[in-house]
Amino acid sequence: MSAVFAKVPFAAPLWQYRAFIWSAATREMRLQSMNSVLGWLWPVLNAVALILLYMTLFVEVLKSRLPGSDDSMSYAIYLCIGIINWTYFSSTILRSLNIFGENAMLLKKAGFPKITLPVVVVISQGVQFVIMMAVFAALLIVTGRIPGWALLGMIPLLIIQQTIAISLGILLGTLNVFFRDVGQAVGIILTFWFWLTPIVYPMSILSPAVASFVTTWNPLTRIIVGYHDITLNNTMPDMTDFIGHIVLAAVLSGLAYFCFKRLYSAVQDYL
Repeated sequence: MSAVFAKVPFAAPLWQYRAFIWSAATREMRLQSMNSVLGWLWPVLNAVALILLYMTLFVEVLKSRLPGSDDSMSYAIYLCIGIINWTYFSSTILRSLNIFGENAMLLKKAGFPKITLPVVVVISQGVQFVIMMAVFAALLIVTGRIPGWALLGMIPLLIIQQTIAISLGILLGTLNVFFRDVGQAVGIILTFWFWLTPIVYPMSILSPAVASFVTTWNPLTRIIVGYHDITLNNTMPDMTDFIGHIVLAAVLSGLAYFCFKRLYSAVQDYL
């Protein structure tokens, strides 16, 4: 296994420092649990509380339903899968904003593999994502709505989604070292981004112009719609619809790598 990873320049340091990556990820989760009974479960509970809040508001109070359906559970599933994946996406970006500042001493060490830090974020946030998905899966099983093989279609969508997230996280985290306003602005931008993504509302309620805008300019729109198709319609996503997303993820990854590598010396001086 190590011989295979050694032949891939990008993966080689990840394999070599796999013990450090896992140790750092678990340490980050332990820090969140310090002086707290529930610890790193709090972000999960926050997401669950958000889901329950929206379910109460939209399903019970506003009596929201998906078009052509009177089934409240279908809307609940629609809501859950969107919020869970949005939480993983947004928390990865937010957590990456301060990853370099919090690990300043490590970054100043010669030979330290800088690529491991973003991976630590993906793993630590990924553990919370897995817990939320396990709770969601239990809901699907109890209600008899577990999808079939189409569920595997979530894997490529998740890879694309998180590649975009961590690439943006690295870019914004690098800029945040020099301009602290970046961190403040990102929270506001993510709030608007959430409401421009069909998470709590179906695309069908939007006017053609607005629907075209959020589909064209919001890369998360098709990804979230893909999750909805998988969980509600048991439909495998057509990956030809995501060629643009794959290109975007690749471009952002390259840009993040170039930006951080180019500014790395300056980052060390500012930390």
